[in-house]
Amino acid sequence: MMAKSLSKASASSADANEWKSIDWDSVIASVRRLQIRIAKAYRERRYGKAKALQRLLTTSYHAKLLAVKRVVQNKGSKTPGVDGVIWSTQQQKMEAALLLKRRDYKTQPLRRIYISKRDGKQRPLSISPMRCRAQQNLHLLALDPIAETMADKNSYGFRPLRSTADAIEQCFKALHRQTSAQFILEGDIAACFDSLDKTWLCNNIPMDKVMLKKWLDAGYFEKGKIYPTERGLAQGGSISPTILVVALSGLEAAVKAATERKDKVNVCVYADDFIITGATQEILEQKVKPTIASFLGERGLTLSERKTKITHINEGFDFLGMNIRKYNGKCIIKPAKGNVKRLLADIRQEIKKHRATKTEYLILRLNPKIRGWSNYYRHVCSKQTFGYVDYQIFQSLWRWAKRRHPNKRKRWIKDKYFKQIGDRSWVFSDTVMNKSGNRKIITLREASKTPIKRHVKIRKESTPYDPAHHSYLGERIQKSLEERHNPTKPKWWSLWKMLLDIED
Repeated sequence: MMAKSLSKASASSADANEWKSIDWDSVIASVRRLQIRIAKAYRERRYGKAKALQRLLTTSYHAKLLAVKRVVQNKGSKTPGVDGVIWSTQQQKMEAALLLKRRDYKTQPLRRIYISKRDGKQRPLSISPMRCRAQQNLHLLALDPIAETMADKNSYGFRPLRSTADAIEQCFKALHRQTSAQFILEGDIAACFDSLDKTWLCNNIPMDKVMLKKWLDAGYFEKGKIYPTERGLAQGGSISPTILVVALSGLEAAVKAATERKDKVNVCVYADDFIITGATQEILEQKVKPTIASFLGERGLTLSERKTKITHINEGFDFLGMNIRKYNGKCIIKPAKGNVKRLLADIRQEIKKHRATKTEYLILRLNPKIRGWSNYYRHVCSKQTFGYVDYQIFQSLWRWAKRRHPNKRKRWIKDKYFKQIGDRSWVFSDTVMNKSGNRKIITLREASKTPIKRHVKIRKESTPYDPAHHSYLGERIQKSLEERHNPTKPKWWSLWKMLLDIED
């Protein structure tokens, strides 16, 4: 059906040259102004005005162009939905933007696939058709300013310019003092996306109710059959994470209202995981836990009994891949043992898979894994762990090299694969030809060479949709760009590029 619509639109005035000639600076600036106005109206409790501005944004030609651009530059842009359609040409993208209309829009079932979880279970992932993705991105542009306004101050998941590093730093601030709370409630919501009550969502999410109901009732296609969706949000939908942020907003206020200051209650939320501190175990069991259960129950959610527990800070707990624990009264955060084991298992599997490959190719396969993992943990006490990881990787590579040359001496193997580079010895490396025809040496990245630098947590009240915070956020993003050796972009423009996920 989508293919027919596109072919009809081909007869319109849309063509590839129009898409190529779009001034994206003007498009983003136009959308940005409307988003700031929506957030301002909602902060001032002018809900009717905010709703009217949302409608204006979702009918805006610039917003439609931006929605299509976000879809086609996404990593899943080559993966079709049930209709088998993808937008690959410039003309198809232009036509798609012209077809983004509320009137006569009908959703199509989602294509259901399953991905493996760490515990061995399967997680359902739903893939929407391209047109549905674009519609969701369009309405996401209108919902996100309100979601940012409603969200809890110490909520860090699925929010622009916030990260796991901010959440971990919040945990440290809540626990590092001698007088800090001693007990932690580790919370996990059971099947969060799949269990949300559709009636509650339709009554409480501040967006176009007709469109929201269509997405909630879309159903899914699996093994040749179409199944209805009784509850929940589609995991994989563009707008689903932001809807979850709105659904969980108010959790921090509910917990604070049920406790007193002397209870030392602090909340840190990341997606559907959260931790709450308390002065005693009784406070968490008798005040906090019932309050959370009641709050979640209204939304059709429940706590996972298996993953939700109360822990003393001296025993430590894992949160977002970090282990947080006090040693002799000092709070130390370091990589969780399970995450270290998973990385090394992945590295060993990669090495085993490439027994006969070129050294150059193996280095290019391993470096992104090591870089990404070490960068994630560069803000905590990871130096010792980084050294351990480097040693284990070296052992695996040494076995790999010896297996390739069983009849060679160790000195020969060492000279072939491990070089002396500057003051570093035993560096796993290879010599390759670059584009200019010159020889250059590529080396395996060492986790221990990643500098440890304390993360500065974002101010909890800051939001990109409030001009009062623009200067502060601009300075943060500029500092981030300088750390990436890219200091030339203007401050605020770079911020909005990142915020809207737009590439040059």
